[in-house]
Amino acid sequence: MELRTLRYFVAVAEELHFGRAAARLHMSQPPLSRAVKQLEADVGAALLHRSSAGVTLTPAGTVLLDEARTLLDQADRVRVRVAAAAGAATVTVGILGDSTDRGATRLAAAYRRRHPGVEVRVRETDLTDPTCGLRAGLVDVALTRGPFDGTGLTVHELRADPVGAVLRADDPLARRDNLKLAELAGRRWFQFPDGTDPLWQAYWNGGEPREGPVVRAVQECLQAVLWNGTVGMTPLGHTPPGELAVVPLTDMAPSRVVAAWNEGDTNPLIRSFVQIATAAYRD
Repeated sequence: MELRTLRYFVAVAEELHFGRAAARLHMSQPPLSRAVKQLEADVGAALLHRSSAGVTLTPAGTVLLDEARTLLDQADRVRVRVAAAAGAATVTVGILGDSTDRGATRLAAAYRRRHPGVEVRVRETDLTDPTCGLRAGLVDVALTRGPFDGTGLTVHELRADPVGAVLRADDPLARRDNLKLAELAGRRWFQFPDGTDPLWQAYWNGGEPREGPVVRAVQECLQAVLWNGTVGMTPLGHTPPGELAVVPLTDMAPSRVVAAWNEGDTNPLIRSFVQIATAAYRD
C-alpha cells in the first residue's frame, strides 16, 4: 500500500467526487479511478459506493479513511523530523496586508504545537501582490485572498467571506442595510498600481472599470475613503474606524481566503501547513 495511493483515496473520500478529487490532486480522473480500484483490490474490500447520485464511503472505507489520515500524518512528521535533523526545518509564509484574521492566529498556534522545532518566517506584503512574494520565490507558501492568476500554483480555499462597501459614515448610502453594485455606479473606487494582477484588481473594483486614487496598503484604502469619499470593499467582520461604515453588498461574490504554493512542491512542511490551515479556518 503506497502513501501516494492513500493520498489519492483520502482526496476522493473527502470530496466524495472523483472529478473534484482529481482537480485537487492535479491529475486526470481515469488514473485516479484505477488507483482507487487497485487499492480496493489490495485491501480486499470495497471502499466506495459509486452511483449516479455520487460517491459514499463503505464501512471499510470509513475505517481506512481514519487510518490513512493517521499514516499520512505520521509520514509527514517523519519527513519534518528528518528535515530538522538536517538543519532544514524552516518555512517562509507570505501574509497579505492586514494579518489580524483570527483564523491566522489559530493557525499559528496550531502549527507551533504540531511543529515546535520548525522556524516559521513571516513576510507581510501590501495589496499589490496577492501571491505575497510566492512568484518571486520569496516565500514557500502564501496565506492570502483570491482571485489572482493561479498559473503554476496550487490554490486551496480555506474560507469564503461576504464583502461590503466601505463608505464614509456620513454618506447617505451608509445608512442602508445592504447595497447592490449598480447603486455605486459613477463613484470613485481605489485602484492598485499598474502591473497589479488584473484578476485581483477587477475583483476589488466590483468587476467594472473604475477610476480613483492609487493605494497599496489597507490603511491607504481606508484613508482614501475617509479623505476623498472613495468607495472601497472589505470582507464583512473587519471593523473600520468610527468615521467609516461597511454596508453588505448582496450581488458581490465572496472574498476567498486561500493558501497557495508552487505547483509540484512536495515539501511536507507546506503540506502540513495547508492541512492545519484548513482546520483552523473551518473553526
